[in-house]
Amino acid sequence: MKVIVTVVQKITSEAHLNIPDGLDESIIKQHIVDRYNTGEISTDMNIFQVDFESMSARIVQGQSDAKSA
Repeated sequence: MKVIVTVVQKITSEAHLNIPDGLDESIIKQHIVDRYNTGEISTDMNIFQVDFESMSARIVQGQSDAKSA
């Protein structure tokens, strides 16, 4: 028997950034989005928390070694 198990987790990551002083809120948001979009933040991200949300299992009928195309 083949069973497909799906686990859903919510992962919260945290990065500590240094940004210039004196910027208004909209500029700070854009600065963060720009750094994230260029991949600069992803290297600084540390997993802060993982929350288990759900788990489900589905039994697949047929041969246990059959592969889907």
